[in-house]
Amino acid sequence: MTDFAYTADMRLTPHCRLLTFFLAWALAALMLTGCSQEPEDRLELIRERGSLIAVTRNTPTTFYQDRHGDTGLEFELAQRFAEHLGVDLDMRINSTLDELYASIAEPADQLDSADLAAAGLARNSARIDQVRYAQPYLHATPQVIYRRGNRQPSSLEDLYDKRIMVLAGSSLVTLLRELQESHPELVFEESEQVEVVDLLRLVNDNEIDHAVVYSNELVVNQAFYPAIHVGFDLGDARPIAWALPRGTENDTLAAAVDEFFQDIQANGTLDQLIERFYGHADVLDYVGARAFARHMQQRLPRFESLFREAGDQYGLDWRLLAAMGYQESLWDPDARSFTGVRGLMMLTLPTAQFVGVTNRIDSRQSIFGGARYLIWVRDQISADIPEPDRTWFAMAAYNVGLGHLNDARILTRNNGRDPDRWIDVKDHLPLLAKKEWYSQTRHGYARGSEPVHYVQNIRRYYDILQWVTQPPSESTQLPSGEYHSPGILEQLPQI
Repeated sequence: MTDFAYTADMRLTPHCRLLTFFLAWALAALMLTGCSQEPEDRLELIRERGSLIAVTRNTPTTFYQDRHGDTGLEFELAQRFAEHLGVDLDMRINSTLDELYASIAEPADQLDSADLAAAGLARNSARIDQVRYAQPYLHATPQVIYRRGNRQPSSLEDLYDKRIMVLAGSSLVTLLRELQESHPELVFEESEQVEVVDLLRLVNDNEIDHAVVYSNELVVNQAFYPAIHVGFDLGDARPIAWALPRGTENDTLAAAVDEFFQDIQANGTLDQLIERFYGHADVLDYVGARAFARHMQQRLPRFESLFREAGDQYGLDWRLLAAMGYQESLWDPDARSFTGVRGLMMLTLPTAQFVGVTNRIDSRQSIFGGARYLIWVRDQISADIPEPDRTWFAMAAYNVGLGHLNDARILTRNNGRDPDRWIDVKDHLPLLAKKEWYSQTRHGYARGSEPVHYVQNIRRYYDILQWVTQPPSESTQLPSGEYHSPGILEQLPQI
């Protein structure tokens, strides 16, 4: 066989050179076509990645952490959508609305890109060139709020010369700018440093005259500031929806989102979630003194021996355990909250498993499990903290979680107060609900007022139980074991 080799005699003819040129051009065009192919379908990218990236806000109506873990309406919706797609949820918090919208507008291959925003967003006409909105799952009305005792505004004219504030980047900014066209005297401020709960506080403290907020956010936050009232509605209800990236490569994701919401609307899941987060009163409301006295006589005798036995075993005052049980469930062994906690001590399933409880509605298991968990939490807190403060810290952590308690203690120390004293820390726990403070912490937003009320309520019930269970010569404990409680019906002891 003859070897083939190129020599100088083998010259390309003009015809061959032309053919070679066209072949090279075609190859280059093919390569360029491959490099400039259409962006990858977003839904397929999510499935390949194995996770859905959702951005949100750290607020009571969207996403936050409590002692049960991650929660919030938007978190629950996003979690269910991720499960619907068969992927994990990667939920990320943006500190401002502008940052949130920018992350949605980023191409899918960018580091800061998100697949969707699940953040309680009202449709904003100023954003339609930046994102697309999915079908709405809630409607909310823009409302002007004021502090009770001040003059109630009833029209736009009443807002002239008043200090008004709204969240920067929100659809309410767009609304107010539109209203300014016919009401140039209307002036307002935008702020990136606050969330809705902060706006309520500013109005409550008379630092501003009014704020404009959406009705769904007001109803959740109003419990913290009961003096806040609605002056008037600023227009009709507006749709709340997820924000999605624009572009044809995102069409299948948008279709999947719409299908998901149609499904959960049809099967009742959406209504259940809205009821869970918007339809219940605060579980930490004060229970009337008459109800407490009645429950001491009718319910406590059934469980007293269990509280005493658990107290003896774990070195706790049984009356403290009983006070916790009352705060948790009103001594109802079948109690169940909307968050899924159950039983007399209202244990979460993970907590029950952690302390060896196999049946949360078994009163004995629940009481002993609650005692074990309280001791475990207290053991995580420095023994250098004197009693009873260490126990108050443990109860606060039992309610809100150790992470949030530690955040509050750090804030206490940073503000020059004593992080080892409950009297100082309880003043800083509510700061965890304010953006200017929780943005500095590791664990973010928490309903910091709840553990304060939780501990104060328990201490109040504990004092009463100590009072009515003193020896007969000094107290009013009845021989039958029932409890007589003089004075309770008129006034609870002050702590």
